[in-house]
Amino acid sequence: MTTVPGNAANSAGIDSFYAWTRLGISLLLATIGGVGMWAVVVVLPAVQAEFGVDRAAASMPYTATMVGFAAGNVLVGRAIDRVGYWIPALGSSMALVAGFALASLSTSILQFTLAQGLLIGVGTSAIFGPLIADISHWFNRRRGVAVATAAAGSYLAGTVWPAIIPPLMKAEGWRFTYVAIGIACLVTMAPLVIMLRRRAPVVVAGSPGARPVQPISLSPAALQALLVIAGLGCCVAMSMPQVHIVAYCMDLGYGVAHGADMLSIMMAAGVVSRLVSGFVADRIGGVKTLLIGSVLQCLSLFFYIPFDGLASLYLVSLVFGLSQGGIVPCYAIIVREYMPAKEAGQRVGIVIMATIFGMAIGGWMSGWIYDLTGSYAAAFLNGIGWNLLNILMMVVVFWRARRSGVVMA
Repeated sequence: MTTVPGNAANSAGIDSFYAWTRLGISLLLATIGGVGMWAVVVVLPAVQAEFGVDRAAASMPYTATMVGFAAGNVLVGRAIDRVGYWIPALGSSMALVAGFALASLSTSILQFTLAQGLLIGVGTSAIFGPLIADISHWFNRRRGVAVATAAAGSYLAGTVWPAIIPPLMKAEGWRFTYVAIGIACLVTMAPLVIMLRRRAPVVVAGSPGARPVQPISLSPAALQALLVIAGLGCCVAMSMPQVHIVAYCMDLGYGVAHGADMLSIMMAAGVVSRLVSGFVADRIGGVKTLLIGSVLQCLSLFFYIPFDGLASLYLVSLVFGLSQGGIVPCYAIIVREYMPAKEAGQRVGIVIMATIFGMAIGGWMSGWIYDLTGSYAAAFLNGIGWNLLNILMMVVVFWRARRSGVVMA
């Protein structure tokens, strides 16, 4: 990356018109590429029926996708710290395209799972943690808003794609749908990635407009560990409604379409939550913003247990989306607040990896609990327990940051 002193940073792109243009391109790229996280959720019932497996086995492709996604966030994150964003992103996009093509040809749940994990999961990774880390270098004054906006792309994907996929599946089947998605990604993502070729400038510490690293009475390794545990906990909880809402609606007799609609509502509300959290984080910091979101997510999970009517589920899904959408971007904001900028790609990638592992474990665990109990009630309680672990870890981070601020004062 190019080191830019003083006010020259603005002419190089930081907080400039180009930075906002780049953010718009990044948001569009994330919205398209984010299909890799959501397509498998929508096709889960059809895949389960075709391959004749139980709910836990049918959840494994999602788990594999999240594992590949997690690994890709670290690997691609390290790559962008060294060579910039666009080359790793282009390779990831091509892996995503190949994954949808090969998954459509699978003849067993194992083949489908491997295509999801090794290609679709890894391929999708470039549009989340690495993209967030990249865009964070282009903003100082509105970094929270920029990070949250880039992260909102994955939720916009969760809003758009679950509405597109069901009618296409109904008309042509899930295999044709996967091929169509692959073609759409090929013709749109490569040009968008090439538009992001410019390397991000770096403002010298202490120069006008630069944000200094904030003090905290934790070593970088200890802070990283706490964020990893917190990310794991929040996303085990988060995965329960996101992964199983379609299957849950089928069990209640409401059908796939209503479940997909609820997922879209959840993700649309998550977009609003992410954008609002960016503005809030720019004012009160990432730690406080994350704590607020985590507490609200925990409360909303409780609402799923007593309210299972169709109208109630739509409302609870809306509340859940508004509660949890801003949590994950706050980890990237916290990394940039308390850790060196030159390590952003790798550090953000590690924390995002933990959140994705949480989604992967939680998605499988909820299916496993369902198979044991024949009900999703225990799965919701399990998610609440993991959410409380997240809150505990972030209280520790908040306390240590506040303690350091008092000492510095």
